[in-house]
Amino acid sequence: MDDAVPEIPPAAEEEPAYDPAAPAPLNVPRTPTGDACVDAALGRLGDADHLATDGHVEVYEDVHRGLRDALTALDARPGPPAPARHPTTTPQ
Repeated sequence: MDDAVPEIPPAAEEEPAYDPAAPAPLNVPRTPTGDACVDAALGRLGDADHLATDGHVEVYEDVHRGLRDALTALDARPGPPAPARHPTTTPQ
């Protein structure tokens, strides 16, 4: 009696059938801006590639919020010091 289990060859990886309704990456290139906050927000757009369209809204709103925060931060940064004002004298 042979107790050996016959070896089953591993199944070849089959490519899934094309489903036009399945999420598909857009493969839109993103050029780095040099600003870490903006680049992170734009990089988040890639998360929408693997979601159905009803999941895109959450990603887009998150990206919009990140970009808005980056713009707001520009207003909060201190700029160059304002020129000193000298008191003006009025002629009498």
